Amino acid sequence: MDLAYYWYDAAHLMMAPARAASESARFFLDFPGNPLTYTPYGRTMSAAFELFERTTRRYAKPGFGFTSTTVEGESVPVTEEVVWSHPFCQVIAFRRGPKAAALGQPKLLIVAPMSGHYATLLRGTVEAFLPTHEVMITDWADAKTVPVQSGTFDLDSYIDYVMEMCRDLGPDLHVLAVCQPAVPVIAAVARLEAQNDPAIPLSAILMGGPIDTRRSPTAVNQLAEERGAAWFAENCIQTVPFGHPGAGRQVYPGFFQLSGFMAMNLDRHMTAHREMFDHLVRGDGDQAEKHRDFYDEYMAVMDLTAEFYLQTVETVFVTHDLPRGEMMHRGERVDLLAIRRCALMAVEGEKDDISGVGQTLATLELTPNLSPDKKLYHLQTEVGHYGVFNGSRFRKQIAPKIVAFTQAHARDAKPAVSASLVVPASSVMPDVPAIPASFPSPAESAVSGAAIDAGRAANAPVRIRKVKV
Repeated sequence: MDLAYYWYDAAHLMMAPARAASESARFFLDFPGNPLTYTPYGRTMSAAFELFERTTRRYAKPGFGFTSTTVEGESVPVTEEVVWSHPFCQVIAFRRGPKAAALGQPKLLIVAPMSGHYATLLRGTVEAFLPTHEVMITDWADAKTVPVQSGTFDLDSYIDYVMEMCRDLGPDLHVLAVCQPAVPVIAAVARLEAQNDPAIPLSAILMGGPIDTRRSPTAVNQLAEERGAAWFAENCIQTVPFGHPGAGRQVYPGFFQLSGFMAMNLDRHMTAHREMFDHLVRGDGDQAEKHRDFYDEYMAVMDLTAEFYLQTVETVFVTHDLPRGEMMHRGERVDLLAIRRCALMAVEGEKDDISGVGQTLATLELTPNLSPDKKLYHLQTEVGHYGVFNGSRFRKQIAPKIVAFTQAHARDAKPAVSASLVVPASSVMPDVPAIPASFPSPAESAVSGAAIDAGRAANAPVRIRKVKV
């Protein structure tokens, strides 16, 4: 048995006395009555002690921290309420004041990624929609906190959870999936459509999701495909040590995921910590606080169940079952051709190095039985993966389009006159392996390059060509 997780826990325990001593020394050096506090030497030592403590601590799960929002120009209170709960997930609803609740605004379920970070990584996403929607978000459980007796959780379970959420939190529900959940969410929609279930969401917005990772493959996609699920099972799966509620459970540890995140941009993280040190020495508290806020979130990670992680690697990144029409759920094929009623919006970032351009757009091409007026595509320029769901461009350009899309596809909304698939030039797809006859091939369903160039130049809508199925 690999003992990496045990060594990781042991290292934290062994470092505890040093962290305590570091914190005590920093408290002494920051005490207003200490003359050293106001000297360059005192500030330098205090900064060094803080960075030592922050780089050796185990970061706790952050909170959302919302207390109010503005609805139609009026400030209203915001409280959190758990409205749905299962062993591996709970759904948090952000309840606003009674005046806001009486407006009957659309219900929006944000499906947060189960990819190592907590749902609070989408704090900015939630905040953007609080004034216009009744917002709920999935709060996935850290696998090491779920007892083995609670059972397993795999990709099939994820799809089950999303389908049940749609049934329990509807009717008239809009679903927004950020990154990894795009696959289980569209699979859940397809299964609900195939069953003619009344809980079918009004719309599903997929943001930077790996629907077809053969398109514009990134380094992350290529690594998974080259190594295969067996390599990840041998090298990335650990057993939760004693001392945790989930002791004995097989997991992909969060600290493995964090190590991978950090390694991808190690120079940037080293520079950020050096800059924080300089801010602390200079007494620039505002800039130092921004660093703390970011890394308190970034460094807080959770474990994933081994079965979910490995099934996702195999299905999504290695065999590409969904775009090939071969993905299965509980013995039934996930048939994207069944989607006829749920409106779909795909959002991508021009500089996304996690989910390449075109991977999420594939959803619109793989659902030819859905009316064109229920499809929308947006490629956001000058943003990477994080900028797709957070930051100034998200707030100013992406979020308003999502708000308009959900309003246009509300239960009582009037039908749109025509399709509005705005597809910029940089979204032209590379060649990919052939797709089974039951699905349109990329060559058949791709928008022509000339039409795309014209659409980008004029910022005009571009209609996707009809496909023969």
